[in-house]
Amino acid sequence: MSTLKNSVRLMGFAGNNPEVKIVAENKKVVRLNIATNENYRNSSGEKIEQTQWHSLVFWGKQAEIAEKFIQKGKEISVEGKLTSHSYTAKDGQKKYVTEVLVNEIILLSEKK
Repeated sequence: MSTLKNSVRLMGFAGNNPEVKIVAENKKVVRLNIATNENYRNSSGEKIEQTQWHSLVFWGKQAEIAEKFIQKGKEISVEGKLTSHSYTAKDGQKKYVTEVLVNEIILLSEKK
């Protein structure tokens, strides 16, 4: 039950190709955004599609898989945990970031 305390699962389409960086001690980190879509009808009966964007971070083996097999438009499913941090931008504004630290990937289909 303790694994449910901070757990998120998402299925969506890659919005960009993986951004690969090598950090301290030659560790690889991959960043990627995915879009999840929700469709519903409003009170007037019009079909509405809402898209949410999610920032993903991959390390280790997951980073290797993401770099090799994911490209823009690829549908993936991920499981991980939410992480948050802040930083000060060049203009002096404090920015807040929430990301999914991925620990499992399932590669699905290409976007049609």
